[in-house]
Amino acid sequence: MNDKTDKDQGGMALQGSVWMTIGGQKLGGRERMDLLAAIAEHGSITAAAKAVGLSYKGAWDAIEAMNNLAGEPLLERLAGGKGGGGTRLTPRGLQLVENFAKIEAAHRRFVAALSGQSQALADDLLVIRNLTMKTSARNQFSGTVVAVTRGAVNDEVALAIAGGQQIIATITRDSSDSLALAPGVSAWALIKASSIIVLTEAEGARFSARNQLVGTISRVQEGAVNTEVSIALAGGATVAAIVTRESGKALELAVGMPATAIFKASAVILGT
Repeated sequence: MNDKTDKDQGGMALQGSVWMTIGGQKLGGRERMDLLAAIAEHGSITAAAKAVGLSYKGAWDAIEAMNNLAGEPLLERLAGGKGGGGTRLTPRGLQLVENFAKIEAAHRRFVAALSGQSQALADDLLVIRNLTMKTSARNQFSGTVVAVTRGAVNDEVALAIAGGQQIIATITRDSSDSLALAPGVSAWALIKASSIIVLTEAEGARFSARNQLVGTISRVQEGAVNTEVSIALAGGATVAAIVTRESGKALELAVGMPATAIFKASAVILGT
């Protein structure tokens, strides 16, 4: 059995086909079963081959292969008479066609049921792929491209993340083209913790940095030289920053304090 996912304008859907094997060798799928059914209907290999779009030799090759794998004949010749001879399926051949129809019907029901969950499966697959990605950057955000502003050398890309905030990245136009970035494309952003500036009193302040993610401090881990700060964002995401211990003390960083993570668009690495 072989299933695959297809994505079109109507969303994610599953499709699949089924075939039977004996000892690892392919006995038959829809095409070979259609050939047997056509032989049963027409009583002639020549007519059956024409009905399913096979050459006479191709039909016989398929029949011989199925006979060998089944271990017994699937069709038999009829003696010639007033109406001439012909070909019909043996009881084993008829049984095979009937059972395949039942198996295929069950398979279609299975695929239809699974297809109803295909979008959720696709979303989870994306999450799992992101979780297994390994990188030295502490901050990893997945999202959807909402805008691409083209430039002569660089492009500006806006990525919407969970919670409604956006991350702005400036990358070369060549990189943008190679990643095929466009609105609606799923992408992820990487930002080093050392590139994050922590601001606790943003009201009235102006900055040249394009990215300003607002949240609440959820963790403060002091070290001998540096302090690691985690800022919880709306939607469940967290951004980590590394500041000097002196800066942490000067800002009086504490859990529950409102804070803003600021970083330049040039500090963002995008991937798809």
